[in-house]
Amino acid sequence: QRLKAAVHYAVGCLCQDVAEDKDVQFSKQTIAAISEITFRQCGTEGYFLILCRHAKRSTVTTEDVKLLARRSNSLLKYITQKSEELASSNMEQKEKKRKKSSAAKAGKTPGEQEAAVNESEDSNMA
Repeated sequence: QRLKAAVHYAVGCLCQDVAEDKDVQFSKQTIAAISEITFRQCGTEGYFLILCRHAKRSTVTTEDVKLLARRSNSLLKYITQKSEELASSNMEQKEKKRKKSSAAKAGKTPGEQEAAVNESEDSNMA
């Protein structure tokens, strides 16, 4: 029940933002209908993701979510873009950790390690 109320609140906020941008109004009944459809659709989509366990995996991957979103080109594009951004960010963080750990093994102080990482990043950008 709390989840359903949270969905209704989120839909109401989104409708209010759209109303301000597009100079339109949404009735309470319309917001309630959109909320109900959204809640039911999320339940259906969640069930689909649970079915991904048929592959004997315990983790739902981004590929599973992309498969689910394939019916909506704009949603698929958004999910793909965000997953690529996250992957890139994760790679950068792993690279920084790797450089710091290799600098620590070489016996550098934390300040020297930071300078080495920054110098390496500058050379990568060039």
